[in-house]
Amino acid sequence: MDNKVSVEGEGSIYLHVAELNRLSETCSAGTTMFEPRSSSISKKDSNTNYDSQETPSSPMDRASEKKLTLFALRLAVLEKAATGLGTLGFIWATVVLLGGFAITLDKTDFWFITIILLIEGTRIFSRSHELEWQHQATWSITDVGINSFRALRSSSNFLIGSIKAIFKPIFSIGKRRQQSREIAETCDARNGADWDRQRKPTRRWTSSEVPLLPYAKWVFISRHISRILYWLQLLSATACVVLSSMRIIKHNFGEVEKGDTDKRNRQSALYIFYALALAEALLFLMEKAYWEWKVTYCKLLDEVNRECELGPSGMVSIRRFFYDAYSRCINGSIFDGLKMDMVTFAMELLASNSPDEQLIGARILRQFAASHRYSDDTLQKIGVTFPVIERLVEMLNWTDPQEEEIRRSAAEILSKLAGKKQNSLRVAGIPGAMESISSLLQTNRSSGGAADEIGEKKIIFDHPNYGFWTFNHLGLLILKKLARDHDNCGKIGNTRGLLPKIIDFTHAGERLLKDANVTASQILTVKRSLQLVKMLVSTTGTTGKHLRREISEIVFTISYIRDILRYGEKHPMLQKLGIEILTSLALEEDATERIGGTGGVLKELFNIFFRQELPVSHNEVRTAAGEALAMLVLESKNNCNRILKLDVIDRLIVALEVPLLRVNAARMLRNMCTYSAGDRFNQLNGVTVAAPTALKAIMTEQNKLQEVMVGLAAHIFKFMTPQESSLMFERAGITEAELANELVQILRKYQHPPIKVPRIRRFAIELAIWMMRDKESNIRIFNDLGMEKELEGVLESTAEIESFNMFSGTVGMSRHSTTIHSLVETALNLLVVV
Repeated sequence: MDNKVSVEGEGSIYLHVAELNRLSETCSAGTTMFEPRSSSISKKDSNTNYDSQETPSSPMDRASEKKLTLFALRLAVLEKAATGLGTLGFIWATVVLLGGFAITLDKTDFWFITIILLIEGTRIFSRSHELEWQHQATWSITDVGINSFRALRSSSNFLIGSIKAIFKPIFSIGKRRQQSREIAETCDARNGADWDRQRKPTRRWTSSEVPLLPYAKWVFISRHISRILYWLQLLSATACVVLSSMRIIKHNFGEVEKGDTDKRNRQSALYIFYALALAEALLFLMEKAYWEWKVTYCKLLDEVNRECELGPSGMVSIRRFFYDAYSRCINGSIFDGLKMDMVTFAMELLASNSPDEQLIGARILRQFAASHRYSDDTLQKIGVTFPVIERLVEMLNWTDPQEEEIRRSAAEILSKLAGKKQNSLRVAGIPGAMESISSLLQTNRSSGGAADEIGEKKIIFDHPNYGFWTFNHLGLLILKKLARDHDNCGKIGNTRGLLPKIIDFTHAGERLLKDANVTASQILTVKRSLQLVKMLVSTTGTTGKHLRREISEIVFTISYIRDILRYGEKHPMLQKLGIEILTSLALEEDATERIGGTGGVLKELFNIFFRQELPVSHNEVRTAAGEALAMLVLESKNNCNRILKLDVIDRLIVALEVPLLRVNAARMLRNMCTYSAGDRFNQLNGVTVAAPTALKAIMTEQNKLQEVMVGLAAHIFKFMTPQESSLMFERAGITEAELANELVQILRKYQHPPIKVPRIRRFAIELAIWMMRDKESNIRIFNDLGMEKELEGVLESTAEIESFNMFSGTVGMSRHSTTIHSLVETALNLLVVV
């Protein structure tokens, strides 16, 4: 791991350091491999505890973009009303006045009407095209700032500058560059600027940059035309108001001679025309005033951007959304814009072929998917739109540095989407989805592995500013959420090259684990990879068996975990995850032998198990280490022999008195007594000193501890003669009759196979058989206690749950060599002897 991982972390991904301190998030404390579970991944594992930053969103508030669509509708009403009046006035003038009274009109009215029509024609033409040019100007992220509403009203300076630019093309180019730098400030400081620098040339013109004339390009570039059209409209409307008002106020339309029928309606017709022209111009000016009031003074766009939590660069998205809504209201029904919402708008942009539009759409969806207010609604819409999910998955393969933000946004959206089970199935169901996610785990580094002398991997970045580690975090997060589903685990395992990549991220050398200044992101990388591996190896059925075999066969898996156990004292959470992986791997015989045969693994587990100076926060790690050791010695003579060579029997006997360790210490001792080779009898003979402790626990404890102590006692007494066993009963202060009564009570209490202690009846019968074989007097005691009746009840209620040593979810593993029916028959035969 490289300490420079934080180079790309600026604004790329939020790492919650608090999650590094939670140990209990990986599994429920009371669940072990020695009892069945409802699934391989407990309920606690399957919820959002892995990433607590994902809190369920509250019911979605009223969508903020409704303010924009309502604003667009009101503007469209004014615009269409003004356009309707203008059209009526134009028809009235051409048909009634110029057509009917052209010869009889005074020269003044004729020219006033002509000028007004020319002005209105100019305004209508400008208006019909202004929105198109404004819309075109928003197609480029780096240019959209030019089209801000404040920029549109910078009149005199713009006009003067435009005139100068006509005669000074070179000067204009310099001005263009200067304004481009100013525009960039409207976008996010990092994303906008990076995108501007990284934009690659295309084979097509960007509509906002088309030079309409070969000279004075800065003035006549298409993204500036909307400003010219804007001011043409304002000047036209103002002139129309002035001219119409002058004629209405003076109302000097010429004298009508008596009896002149050609002029008798002229005055009324002129009044109607000037009134229509005035009303149309005033409506248009009212629209512009309303526009400026809401946008410039009420700051409607800023307010919506703030409520949508889109940040500084969000103004690009907000402007584009507003123009689209307004265009729909103008070009179609005024209600068409009301059908738009930000999420649908963003999904449409995401499917575009324009990099700028793709980035706008990705930014919106990323922010909305992460928003506490909008995440549920957003993820639901994305989840039911299969083409959008496909598009997001496709974007994961975009490794071009110029498309980094789009790719990162797609990965973040998918990481949120995969948090919902139904959506995770849709994501994993896309052909090639796992391969696309696997591409996020590319680190562009040499695989040093075990051959690296310093235990670290050398990072080689072809693009120093590219966020490799950000994509690594997101890739692991997506896979971890997908792995909550059993079928997805199988797909992860079947994806070529993916498992070695995941294992590679579990590597943490001595330098990293002991470094007091290690960054949170480095630890998070190891943690997420370990969590993912744990979920994979905990999978049930044939899929789990395949995954455990594949993962254990990767030569670095166990060695990397050993390093974490050896050097990770400062990171108990990582140790606990590593230990739980070993525990699950131990479900497979071959993996058990690989773990035991890897030098130092068993020793490090015992070091953690026995370490007394650890704080209370490390208790779960010690418990996990004990369970792993108990699993590793189960049905493994080689591992039993390896542990005996470590000379830890005496320490295990002492651990039987320690509340935190006694359950797993008893399991280890029982398994070693059961599965050790015959030539190790002398080494195990010392375990007999634990008999009084076991007997006391049987009489005083309940549930799990009582179960393991009954099982241990049944094997401890096999190493004793009748005289030695009697001595042990005396030391414990317990009579054989009392123990017999307790065993009968156990069978009576657990009349059906219990889930929490599935082997307690088996162990009780085994101990009873030994007692009856040890002394004939014990047979009479059991008969008097009604043992026969209880044994017959066991025959009627036996179940498969009692036939296994351990469980993978609800699947039994390591079947007992002797069935419980055989044990009951043996016990019944002994009861009949007397």
